[in-house]
Amino acid sequence: METTPSESSSTPSTTVPKKKQGLGWIEWLRGWMYIIYEMLFQRIMASHLQNPLSLPPINNLTCIVTGSTSGIGLQIARQLAESGAHVVMAVRNTKAAHDLIHKWQSEWTGLGLPLNIEVMELDLLSLESVSRFAEVWNARMGPLHVLINNAGIFSIRGYWQFPSITGPQKFSKDGYEEHMQVNHLAPALLSILLLPSLIRGSPSRIINVNSVMHYIGFVDTEDMNVISGKRKYTSLVGYTGSKLAQVMFSSVLHRRLPAESGISVLCVSPGVVQTNVARDLPKIVQAGYHLIPYFIFNAQEAICKGFELLKMSNIQQFRRVVHESEALWKSSQIHFYAELIRLAKPSSLFGTLNRELGSRSALFSATDPQIPEYCELLKSDDWPVCAFISQDCRPTNPSEEAHNIDTAYKVWEKTLEMIGLPSDAIEKLIEGEEVRCRYGERQE
Repeated sequence: METTPSESSSTPSTTVPKKKQGLGWIEWLRGWMYIIYEMLFQRIMASHLQNPLSLPPINNLTCIVTGSTSGIGLQIARQLAESGAHVVMAVRNTKAAHDLIHKWQSEWTGLGLPLNIEVMELDLLSLESVSRFAEVWNARMGPLHVLINNAGIFSIRGYWQFPSITGPQKFSKDGYEEHMQVNHLAPALLSILLLPSLIRGSPSRIINVNSVMHYIGFVDTEDMNVISGKRKYTSLVGYTGSKLAQVMFSSVLHRRLPAESGISVLCVSPGVVQTNVARDLPKIVQAGYHLIPYFIFNAQEAICKGFELLKMSNIQQFRRVVHESEALWKSSQIHFYAELIRLAKPSSLFGTLNRELGSRSALFSATDPQIPEYCELLKSDDWPVCAFISQDCRPTNPSEEAHNIDTAYKVWEKTLEMIGLPSDAIEKLIEGEEVRCRYGERQE
């Protein structure tokens, strides 16, 4: 039977693109390779930086730092204050923050003036608390020059502890998966609601402390809470997805803010840092985490010869040291362990960073005068992602998935819906109009 032209034309051969369900194995492998490379060589890559990082005069800056009672946030807040900035510690545990301030003031000897630090309560597990914090701060009608969204969680029980990295999924009282809320949704809401104060402080900056772990993250905008069953939930899935969502949201915010607003948006990676994250992991994982610096090259000789690596001019020299290290490991394992015990700090060149070293990228991004120019350059070039500063205080590229513009705008729209803001919130705030957040309207 012959087919008439009308019949053949009635069946168009259009194919609907298949929705991406997760990272491809090449993307996943590339992401893990980047993370491992960063862990092994981050100290060498950042060896040109001072510790502590030297900051320019910042007596005229007002900075809000979330999660500043421990880890990286503690170091950021203290060093900004000691450099002259007015620092607001936005924290859940206000008593711990006041105790820290008392300690810092007693140890401070600079110029005879006390540190200019204050404490404000902020619970990122409550979007109502975020809205209330922004309302109180904006009511001061003062400028805000730097907002550092530092607070974050990984593998938690309640607020800080989780039984394992594959522990049970937890949700905030707002109904959102806790990693997604604390690491992404709450900082996004805080950043947008504080835009009026950031505009008054122009030129100003929004700095999101991110993670190299976003390289293995994936975001399904139809399943932000990871409850559909399409993907098995683990704390690692929750954490990496929330960090990728933060990069994507920041990239769209960076593009949506007009140049005349004077607000720069960027993400920073502190590197692989020894912070409270390790404390939240199982005991056996903690043990391996703290031994990472000792087993980078599996040989005492590689540790002792670490400084040689800084002087090498070609790959042949590098290979020679690695081969010597492997030979020593095979011939004298007992000697190796004895030397590890004897050496005071074999992690000085390799492995994880302490919180002082991990704070440098955020401090650099908060104070370097060339950051606004760099952010505007990316915007003028129509670059798909916001500025991303690595742990060695140099610009770097976020993950391949972070460059997915379509997904980034879906994350933007879904985030605004989840945090209770209208789709035109940015434009209204730029124009000086009032924006209502549904979490700010609730009265207890």
